[in-house]
Amino acid sequence: MFYYEKKLQYPVRVSTCNPMLAKFLIEQYGGADGELAAALRYMNQRYSIPDKVIGLLNDIAMEEFSHLEMIATMIYKLTKDATPEMMKAAGLGDHYSVHDNALFYHNSSGVPWTAAYIQAKGDPIADLYEDIAAEEKARATYQWIIDLSDDPDLNDGLKFLREREIIHSLRFREAVEILKEEQGKKKFY
Repeated sequence: MFYYEKKLQYPVRVSTCNPMLAKFLIEQYGGADGELAAALRYMNQRYSIPDKVIGLLNDIAMEEFSHLEMIATMIYKLTKDATPEMMKAAGLGDHYSVHDNALFYHNSSGVPWTAAYIQAKGDPIADLYEDIAAEEKARATYQWIIDLSDDPDLNDGLKFLREREIIHSLRFREAVEILKEEQGKKKFY
């Protein structure tokens, strides 16, 4: 069903150990508008969407999983050499006390990921507008993390992810127009 190529979609580099940047990135790992929530949302919605756009949701969901892998790699690289004191100073003391440097699905405030983040109305147009909003929120979050970052290597990967969110938003907008056009056609039986 899936083909896994053992490399990241885009190279991930970081300049230095920086748990504070990792804390910000955790939002895109386990937050409401993060990559896990997006991938699962699109995989779930594809079952109640017209055939003309099923492939789009499936393709973007798979790409979101690859983005999740990139974010995990970034967080790992930013924290792998961090001391407990560095984790605490970055606001990750609670995370460290439970998970050490292991990744865990929660947002940057430490709130665990929940299935409540997954939206599916069953109305294709409503779901696609939800998807557009999710992509735009993710794009904005990536921009704000870039604004907070002083790591040019990390920013390179973040800019790639931000640009992919823009592309996904555009593709979902195209899907809305396809479905609106279908709604307006007369059906003959």
